[in-house]
Amino acid sequence: MREKVAVIVPCYNEEAVLKESYRRTRAVLDTLPYPGEIIYVNDGSRDATRSILDELAATDPRVKVLHFSRNFGHQPAVTAGIHHCDADLAVIIDADMQDPPELIPEILALREREQANVVYCVRSHREGESFFKLFTAKMFYRIFNAMSEVRFPLDTGDFRLIDRKVMDEFVRFNERGKYIRGLISWIGFKQVPFHYERKARIAGETKYPLRKMFSFASNAMLYFSKKPLRIATGLGFLSVLVGIILAVWFTLGKIYGFSNAEEGWTSIMTTIIFFGGVQLLTVGVLGQYIGILFDEVKARPEYIIDETRNFDRKVSLPQE
Repeated sequence: MREKVAVIVPCYNEEAVLKESYRRTRAVLDTLPYPGEIIYVNDGSRDATRSILDELAATDPRVKVLHFSRNFGHQPAVTAGIHHCDADLAVIIDADMQDPPELIPEILALREREQANVVYCVRSHREGESFFKLFTAKMFYRIFNAMSEVRFPLDTGDFRLIDRKVMDEFVRFNERGKYIRGLISWIGFKQVPFHYERKARIAGETKYPLRKMFSFASNAMLYFSKKPLRIATGLGFLSVLVGIILAVWFTLGKIYGFSNAEEGWTSIMTTIIFFGGVQLLTVGVLGQYIGILFDEVKARPEYIIDETRNFDRKVSLPQE
């Protein structure tokens, strides 16, 4: 039996691009020698996304839809798509067409040629994004690699192909705050890069403003690294060392008369600010990790599904 391909598309307020996204993705699936389907995950959209997806599912049995009960976030939406995917191969792609679905045949060909379990897509160029966003994204991946115990490919997003073996392993992960591109790299197996030029959005606005990007980056780093704790510990030792040196300096200065720190408050204020900053930084890092533990201990589901479309219908194989 031939392998089946599923295209997993998380959606949040994507009414401006959905129909074009479906048209281009369907056109790609029609050219493949594999049976294919599209799994749309509606992440609690507040615009017409839900009605458009229902319309597409009613006219095309290859379109499957998961409607969340509310907005849970991009990573839970991708997670739900993988959990509900019964295909042999899955391509994760956003609805905004920045990652062109027309590249899917090339990605499939590379996977077959290399006999790879994962093909991760590396952005060699990114259109329609500010210098600030490009710079911060580039810095994040490099800092993330430096902080993590596992090496991750640089300049990649969630746009990638994964096979059934990787999906089966992914389903075993129970943590709630998933950083999916990191987890897939952590899983291992054979993973190969595919270089491409990322396009600008065809319509609509980005769903990752600066605030969400910072939160996403910090969660990713905390979930994959204990180095922030080690850095906080190192700063604690450094502050103690500085305190000892200052104490010795002021004591000797008092005895031998080369220090007049008691006549002013600059040295005292500097010491207080330094030690206070180190303590607050350390407490903040610990608080972040405790917050993660708190979320994990509650063991709430990552997402709640309100309705589904076409998951009870079989996908017809194309004629030979």
